[in-house]
Amino acid sequence: MNVKFVFLDSGTGGLPYLKYLLQKHPDEKCVYIGDTKNFPYGEKTESEIQENALSCVQKIIFRWNPMAVIIACNTISVSSLDILRKTFPKTQFIGTVPAIKPAAQISKTKKIGLLATNATVNHPYTKKLIEDFAGDCEIFSRGDPQLINFIEHKFYSSSESERLEAVLPSVEFFKEKGCDVIVLACTHFLNMAEYFKIQGAPSLKIVDSREGVVNHAFQIEENSLQKNEKNSSDFSNSLLYVTGFKNKNDSLFYKNFCRENKIEFGGILD
Repeated sequence: MNVKFVFLDSGTGGLPYLKYLLQKHPDEKCVYIGDTKNFPYGEKTESEIQENALSCVQKIIFRWNPMAVIIACNTISVSSLDILRKTFPKTQFIGTVPAIKPAAQISKTKKIGLLATNATVNHPYTKKLIEDFAGDCEIFSRGDPQLINFIEHKFYSSSESERLEAVLPSVEFFKEKGCDVIVLACTHFLNMAEYFKIQGAPSLKIVDSREGVVNHAFQIEENSLQKNEKNSSDFSNSLLYVTGFKNKNDSLFYKNFCRENKIEFGGILD
């Protein structure tokens, strides 16, 4: 089975990256891996994150050997991109890192909100991004594991009002700091982007890294020997795999999740 792009996420919250890619390139067939067995990543140590990421990527390469692995998780990206590239030098890796640079370019107050996992907020990579691209800005960071958990487990069963209520504490935090831009630096938060825009209007703009990541993926394809190859017709849609179930109803949950998102459920990656 020829798959150009495999997405790796700590759960299923980064699915907006796959959706965005398919909006731009609807004929692509992709595989999405959610490391649900080890979710959440944001409260783990760097060594734990790297160990989990290496294990998943080893399985991905053995099974699909894709042109590129898109790390649809800021926490994995800032913690593990270097070791993944060194360990698997023949595979291209595309990271999703906090969109600090575009936020700094559009901020008028020079006060930027960074919403992420605690691991991403505190990582030296993030601090270096701020130093390199937002040296003239004041950054207000907020780790929000409760919101990440809500999105991973309750987003698709929640009402509009529950979603609006879920993002409100973060929006109010950044408004109180005088921010005019929020960087959604955890891919889970992209599921709530419209709700952040509603609650943040009119003073807060919302930025993320979807466009940059997808553009980078297809720049790599342009330079790849695989660019003229056709995808396998073994499946009609993109596939979601998870690494484990934590509750007895998880199998049904992911089947329904995939039906709602118009992708196929591949089951547990082993």
